[in-house]
Amino acid sequence: MPTSPIQQDPLPRLLVSVRDPAEAEAARLAGADLIDAKDPERGALGALDVDVVREIVTRVSGGAATSAVADPTADSVAALSRTGVDWVKVGLGPALRRDAAAMAVLVAAAPGRLIAVLFAEDGPAAALVPHLAAAGFAGAMIDTAGKVGTRLPDLAVPADLSAFTTACRAHGLMSGLAGSLRVTDIPGLGAHRPDYLGFRGGLCRDFDRRNGIDPLRVVEALRVLRPSRQDAA
Repeated sequence: MPTSPIQQDPLPRLLVSVRDPAEAEAARLAGADLIDAKDPERGALGALDVDVVREIVTRVSGGAATSAVADPTADSVAALSRTGVDWVKVGLGPALRRDAAAMAVLVAAAPGRLIAVLFAEDGPAAALVPHLAAAGFAGAMIDTAGKVGTRLPDLAVPADLSAFTTACRAHGLMSGLAGSLRVTDIPGLGAHRPDYLGFRGGLCRDFDRRNGIDPLRVVEALRVLRPSRQDAA
């Protein structure tokens, strides 16, 4: 289990979403910081079979942190947590965000390891962060619900993203930004100091999230991220 959700670097690390153990190993060998297991055929937050997640965790053990998408039920969250994955991600739509009791049940299924995924289409998220922290979430991410080419910067203005990551730091939550990102988005979004920037389609062959991860694109993303970290040190 991770010792702390908050990294020490002032700028983001690279989250790469993968659909199977082979992609996970390729992303790990290319240097990805966080391997995120999800099914791209099922939209923004498609959960993979538990056995597939368990194999992904085994493949990257010791080489990268891991996360996996769960359906927003206690049973799904608990099942994913038993795979040994470091973090469990669950989508919080507007109705679930208003249900404190339901959120508490989800957190109890993976204490200290649950990451809330919020959608840019639902509007600014900074005001939600104190409630997530009070509920016991370990972190929060903003993603895009639609995966048809509309990117996070198209849906959220910089001031709102900065307010979100600032609120996460203030309340001790890990933060992430994702949503049809390309490598060219790294400098602008990195300025908001999220803990992670999340990628899938932007690192796939032909920029199609249904295709496989291209390790050379993972390396390219890391080349953009890592010099910035060195400059900020």
